[in-house]
Amino acid sequence: MKITILCVGKIKESFYREAIGEYAKRLSRYCRLEIVEVADERTPDKASETLREQIMEREAERLLSRLEEGAYVCTLEIQGRRYTSETFAQIIDRAGLGGQSHIVFVIGGSLGLHEKIRKRADLAISFSDMTFPHQLMRVILCEQIYRAYRIICGEPYHK
Repeated sequence: MKITILCVGKIKESFYREAIGEYAKRLSRYCRLEIVEVADERTPDKASETLREQIMEREAERLLSRLEEGAYVCTLEIQGRRYTSETFAQIIDRAGLGGQSHIVFVIGGSLGLHEKIRKRADLAISFSDMTFPHQLMRVILCEQIYRAYRIICGEPYHK
């Protein structure tokens, strides 16, 4: 299974990069993990709603250009559905059993995801009603994918 984390912006903080690198190393025995970053747009303070919409649309176009045809697309968004780790593992497992060979998790920029991306999604996932920095969300997502594979393989994991 190939898993892509498609996200807006780069990670600047070394501690986030180190955490993601550690999970990528652990995941290498279960799947092929790829992290694809697209450029983010600078958002001025007190940007109008129109400008915010334009920024999200430009970021969405970049994201859409990197989505492969036939990939199972999961967006991470507050409006998505929440799952337990066990159910999240079942989603990944069922996708593979159902013939999907590529799952793409999409993380938006600081303004979130444009409607164009949300419409392309096969599944919308929420990790919380809280808002997290998109850099931290990558770490959390990597950990949950790793946990999912541990569950799928019947290996112990911390509860």
